[in-house]
Amino acid sequence: MKTILRATLAACALAAGASAALAQQPYPSGPVTLVVPFAAGSGTDSVARAVASGLAARLKQPVIVDNKPGANAQVAAQAVSKARADGYTLFMTTNTSHSANPWLVKHLKYDPIKDFTPVARVGELPFALAVNPALPAKTLAELLDYARANPGKLSYATPNSTSLVAMESIKHIAKVDIVGIPYKSSPQAMTDLVGGQVQVYVADLGSGMGMIKTDKVRTLGITTAEPTPLLAGVPPIGQTVKGFDLTSWNGIFGPAGLPPAVVQRLNTELQAVLADKDLQDKLAQIGFQVWPSKTPEEFAQYVAQQLTHWRTLIQQAGIQPE
Repeated sequence: MKTILRATLAACALAAGASAALAQQPYPSGPVTLVVPFAAGSGTDSVARAVASGLAARLKQPVIVDNKPGANAQVAAQAVSKARADGYTLFMTTNTSHSANPWLVKHLKYDPIKDFTPVARVGELPFALAVNPALPAKTLAELLDYARANPGKLSYATPNSTSLVAMESIKHIAKVDIVGIPYKSSPQAMTDLVGGQVQVYVADLGSGMGMIKTDKVRTLGITTAEPTPLLAGVPPIGQTVKGFDLTSWNGIFGPAGLPPAVVQRLNTELQAVLADKDLQDKLAQIGFQVWPSKTPEEFAQYVAQQLTHWRTLIQQAGIQPE
């Protein structure tokens, strides 16, 4: 027993010594993990992999993408919030974990403000309202008129918080009755829209762009306040549904207590990565618009503002936390 105890203590001392040595070395002195709260193939995952590649080149260390999907980003958020605040665990996430979940989940096991250190906003991922082409509606106004004439007969797919809040906001403002159908993934939601199992879906361009550009769905509006060159000729939803204003944003955080020098180093390198024209063009092809914050402080203010804004959207739409 004493031998085992001595071996255990020696191992602990060795691990502690290794950690201390790592902490004393210039940052970063080893691989960095970038946690993503959604599955491989999602829009956020695609952005994370592109940014990780550029960041690895700047940091001269591997940046490994670690997908932790589950519970609408809660699984990943909880894991990162409990990670060591040393800069070796980062979190690329979206409004789902940091703007919507606090108002959609009754007993959230993390605090989006207190448990994280904002590093940099990366950009925004526009969503588009698409319908099955069998519907007679050619415009959003026609869709709303059709829904009013057929209350409760249309259904929409909702695989994430943005799709849910967008459609519930539209329903509330436009006074229409369209039934929400929960989905576990965006690809399955799009598959069922094409197949006619649901008639309406607010899809992220990251996972839905390929299908949106075909005649298998009809795109009636985008969630951004201004038209986007990514979908020429598609008007903002707010032009028809007055008062609609929803942005799906994406950014990078660390656990709370991240050293200021590490935050500044990461922010500086991310600014350089996101300024690269080739990266911007690559992300534009999957529907992502690079829109970096200038400083960590600016990103922190944005996160706080979006938290308040999404609370208003969710409460106005009458969505109850579960």
